[in-house]
Amino acid sequence: MNIKKIGLTALAGSLVATSAFAGEMTVTGSASFEVQHVNGAAANTGKAWSMGNSVTFAGSGELDNGLNVTYSVELDRDAGTGTNNPFDSHGVTIGNDAFGTLTFQGHGGASAQTAVDDMASGDIWDNGLGASGAPTSSSSDNMIAYALPELMEGLSANISYVPHTTAAVQYASTMDWAVAYTGIEGLTLGYASGENKTTKGSEADVSTYYISYAYGPVTVAFAESEFDSEATTTTADVDFTAYSVAYTVTDEISVAYKVADQSTPNASGDVDQEVNGVTASYTAGGMTISGKMVNADNVGYSSTATDDRSMWELAASFAF
Repeated sequence: MNIKKIGLTALAGSLVATSAFAGEMTVTGSASFEVQHVNGAAANTGKAWSMGNSVTFAGSGELDNGLNVTYSVELDRDAGTGTNNPFDSHGVTIGNDAFGTLTFQGHGGASAQTAVDDMASGDIWDNGLGASGAPTSSSSDNMIAYALPELMEGLSANISYVPHTTAAVQYASTMDWAVAYTGIEGLTLGYASGENKTTKGSEADVSTYYISYAYGPVTVAFAESEFDSEATTTTADVDFTAYSVAYTVTDEISVAYKVADQSTPNASGDVDQEVNGVTASYTAGGMTISGKMVNADNVGYSSTATDDRSMWELAASFAF
């Protein structure tokens, strides 16, 4: 009889049993399909159909020292880095109420500033219209973020670190930070600051402040971002302003009006890019039916008639 083998087998079984007792595994997924039509200039390419789908696996458990650890990975073929990569967002978080939360995001993360760059309009400009997006700080795969424990009731703070990459010598490490206050019912105030060092000689400071207030079924939000670059070109600096008004008709139905304006204040004859639209959604259980109608004027800061565009979209999504 092999006593050593029996002992090791028993130990392995004990470790497996302990792991299963201490942690848990969850699986969530989503699927969606949509139809979109864009009018204006060369963008008038007819109706385009598309779909999305992903499955997220998450495992979590509590260590003997009281820290909670969670690892999650999203299966979404070709969404991540590499043409045949089956993974999209994935990362690990470690923390508790006393320690705060440390996150290492392998892919799909956002820096402290990019996480709130356009919290007011919900990226209404990002709808196939060719409009420029809200200015952001540097971000990359393998970012590190730390959310501090609650400093006082309603006050939170977090920082993020984007490491230097070997892909480009000029790409330097950056540090972002953000604070938010939610101590008054319905009110959220926030500020975030970061750096964009993607291109040597065009490094920039990026900042965002925002406010939102919910009163009954109505929520209003406003955000403003500034991109102050060291580049000497007149279009290097960018100002971005967004606001929205949302109305929750019932627990299932909501509508919103959103606006996002962007300008290059140092350019002579500057023409603001203006994007505005209406969104609506109906949710029943794990199903959401949504639609939007969006207009974009002066895309690319140009007043040419072909740079005025519009789009509509209908979508259905399912969570399980």
